[in-house]
Amino acid sequence: MNQRKVISKFELLLIANHLIQEHDDYIAGMRADEVEEKDGVLVFKGHCFLDTNGLPTPNSPSAFNILKYLTLHLSNEFTLRQS
Repeated sequence: MNQRKVISKFELLLIANHLIQEHDDYIAGMRADEVEEKDGVLVFKGHCFLDTNGLPTPNSPSAFNILKYLTLHLSNEFTLRQS
């Protein structure tokens, strides 16, 4: 079984935001602002390009997909340090 590295939220968000900026679908302003762990799965939250009414814009699907990408790629590698 793969041992996951224990990491702080701060360190993980640094890694996540670096991956976002390196991703082919990066749009200026994309970022992960928060991460939590639920049942061993990392859940990232961030800027989703919503309009003033809180509704999705044409850039919203890309932002959601990037956050999902982070979950899929980082959940197997890291676990959050308990505070």
